[in-house]
Amino acid sequence: MKKIIITIAAVCTQLLSFAQFDHQNITLMSQFDDSTVAAEPVYGIRYQACWGWADLASLREYAIIGSTAGTYIIEVSNPLVPVLRDYVPGKSSARIWHEYKTYANYLYTIADGGNNTFQIADLSYLPDSVHLIHDTTSIIESAHTLYIDGTHMYVASVSAPGQSYSSMNVYSLLDPENPVLLRRLDQDYPFISQVHDMYVVNDTVYTSCGYDGLYIFHFDEASNQFIQLGSLTTYPDQGYNHSSFLSKDHSILYMCDEVPAGMAVKVVDVTDMLAPTVVDTFYSNPGATPHNPYVLDDILYMAYYQDGVYTYDISTPSAPVKNGFFDTHPQNPPGTYPGTPYQGCWSVYTDLPSGILLASDMQLGLFVLDMSLLTGRNDGPRELSMTTYPNPANSEIRIKNFSSESKSVQTKLIDLSGRIIQSQDWSGIEVNNIKIDTRSLPEGFYILQIQNESKSFSQKVQIQR
Repeated sequence: MKKIIITIAAVCTQLLSFAQFDHQNITLMSQFDDSTVAAEPVYGIRYQACWGWADLASLREYAIIGSTAGTYIIEVSNPLVPVLRDYVPGKSSARIWHEYKTYANYLYTIADGGNNTFQIADLSYLPDSVHLIHDTTSIIESAHTLYIDGTHMYVASVSAPGQSYSSMNVYSLLDPENPVLLRRLDQDYPFISQVHDMYVVNDTVYTSCGYDGLYIFHFDEASNQFIQLGSLTTYPDQGYNHSSFLSKDHSILYMCDEVPAGMAVKVVDVTDMLAPTVVDTFYSNPGATPHNPYVLDDILYMAYYQDGVYTYDISTPSAPVKNGFFDTHPQNPPGTYPGTPYQGCWSVYTDLPSGILLASDMQLGLFVLDMSLLTGRNDGPRELSMTTYPNPANSEIRIKNFSSESKSVQTKLIDLSGRIIQSQDWSGIEVNNIKIDTRSLPEGFYILQIQNESKSFSQKVQIQR
């Protein structure tokens, strides 16, 4: 693998004046903005999606944010002092869309529009560098969004070599460096002309299909086909169905329409997936445009154009109550939305072990935010904070669980053909120091999956003697 070596002329990493950002219960820790990033000419966008990744062996945390020209990997282990660790250039200097997801130590990057590649980067060499191991169009030429569920990567609005446009594809990540196409949605449902984004849990896929509304599918791996479960094609305040996210009990789907500007967030009862029903709608401020929703525990996080980050108490999932906000876009006051709506917050990332929140602003870059007033967490690891060692392993793999909240854990070792080689359940005191006997396993690479009551963790491991 080739090491990326770059020079950036001017990087601005700073703690902006806290007073300039309106806020409630969310506080600014730091901000990152490379002053050399040029705005693309259509909407004036400089930055796009953000993501996060934690190296649980070293307990270091990283933010990932896309720009018009490439991808920044920024260490936020000290959230007050973000440090640029590497930069992965793209194929264009005026890209509007970048989206990211991680699987084990791999970062998957897709971009939409012409002159793109699909990028896979190995993050395990951080903080020294990021190793780019795939940067071609051989798997995907362009796509709009992606979501990883277990060992499946779902990709929306896909152009791929030798194929016509596909509304959504699903790929296997059993060999993380070489994703393999399993199925195209249009093979089973050709009437779905577009999937803009999707939320996936246990291969049940909630697809945002633009002006066609919401469709719910299940990908059945045994038969290698998609099965439609339900749809919502007419609903209040309907526009371009953009994105969605489930409550933790899977009873409510929070759904965003992007176009026209100023649409309400929909609260959708999906307890009966055959008949989803809108039970409520809400706004941050009348006229603001919701872009992307996220749920962690009993908090709904909303990324809003022009309004920034808004949070809602969803301890009663069907009745969100606003409990905080941070305006990443101080150029206009809340409730005032001049000009293009494509300003302000693109996305947030909620799952770093420390509990800090990452937010990407299309004009101002990365914001590192303190959520402790709402979550009560202060630098404590989440319930699934683990490290595995040694790797490569010989006779056993050890798993250290850093949390006291996991009461039971299931481990699986999966070979690269997808077979579950070993599965064990652990409970009581043994969940804190797990030892997996590997003496009977042949040498080679495996995927180690660890699942507790609510979260999962995957890592590529090697048996070597």
